[in-house]
Amino acid sequence: MLDLAAYLRRIDYDGEIAPTRQALEGLHLAHATHIPFENLDILLGRSIALDLASIQAKLVGRSRGGYCFEHNLLFAAVLREFGFAPLQLAARVRHRTTALLPRTHMLLLVEVEGRRWLADVGFGGEGLLLPVPFGTGEEVRHFAWTYRVVEEAATGTWVLQSRRKQAWSDLYAFTLEPQQAVDYEVANHYVATHPNSRFVQTLTVQLPGTERRMILRNRELVEDRGDDEIVRVVGGGDELLEVLRDSFCLSFAEGTRFRLQAAD
Repeated sequence: MLDLAAYLRRIDYDGEIAPTRQALEGLHLAHATHIPFENLDILLGRSIALDLASIQAKLVGRSRGGYCFEHNLLFAAVLREFGFAPLQLAARVRHRTTALLPRTHMLLLVEVEGRRWLADVGFGGEGLLLPVPFGTGEEVRHFAWTYRVVEEAATGTWVLQSRRKQAWSDLYAFTLEPQQAVDYEVANHYVATHPNSRFVQTLTVQLPGTERRMILRNRELVEDRGDDEIVRVVGGGDELLEVLRDSFCLSFAEGTRFRLQAAD
């Protein structure tokens, strides 16, 4: 059972509890900016469980982050408590790759006040701060970042895009086929265990904000402010743990080492 009060404290949300656009936007922004996107359990040799109790215990009870399935399954449960009826979908990631990838990203479609919106709190540093209108191709500005959802002609595929330096870039592509829990279990197993999965290969921690986005990939720490980036290399061992604590509010026991830092 969802502990809604604990979740709302975790994301510092004190707005209305009702199926309104204002509530959807407030929840989305609060979740995206308070709960990090991260794959650290995989690099600690731990499994990723997708039942609501496990997700809630990790992201809410232990103040950890997670990746798309954990974020959006939790968010979907919260939306249902508010009176929404989110449609659970799956996407092929296109960001930072030209390869055809399997459908390993989860997103939500939410109808509110006569319009449909793409809601996704689980795409990390490049992801949405607020929902994006679906079906209109409308461009929306989320602080320093701009997004739209467009349809690829005659394919039934929709694409979430972001604009950087006047150029549109695909983030992921999806269809409107509803997904069941078992679909996410299969995708989650691939993401968490397959040697070709980027989450097995790369340590990643990301937290978007309204003024900056913090992105850690292995030991490269990027502070993205939209028009410019500040990049620095993080040392291993204790310095990495300090960055996790100070930049992402993630605390680990002294001496914790992740798989890619095994030599530290």
